[in-house]
Amino acid sequence: QLQASGGGLVQPGGSLRLACAASGFTLGSTAWFRQAPGKEREGVTCISSSENTFYADSVRDRFVITVDHAENTVYLQMNSLKPEDTAVYYCATTQNYYAYCSVIATSYDTWGQGTLVTVSS
Repeated sequence: QLQASGGGLVQPGGSLRLACAASGFTLGSTAWFRQAPGKEREGVTCISSSENTFYADSVRDRFVITVDHAENTVYLQMNSLKPEDTAVYYCATTQNYYAYCSVIATSYDTWGQGTLVTVSS
């Protein structure tokens, strides 16, 4: 099971930390995707089995993805949030080993339920 949490309402310029916790298996390469109302799902960031990371241009230098192996959890620290970051955020993972990750959705076989992030004043 993959559980995403940490969403909420935050003002522009604020911060939130999302968590993606796995139970019953060990996290492999893990990614965050988001889907805003009326828009297609977008790949945001990922961290590979070797802890290499990738960030979409829209979030680079504002978001940071990390993994805590002891907690079997991937975190997404989101800073300097903008209204356009408003979306449902989903985490996804695969137990296949990849040295480098991607934000291609078909690379992941286990998905969390999503957590809503709203950036508004």
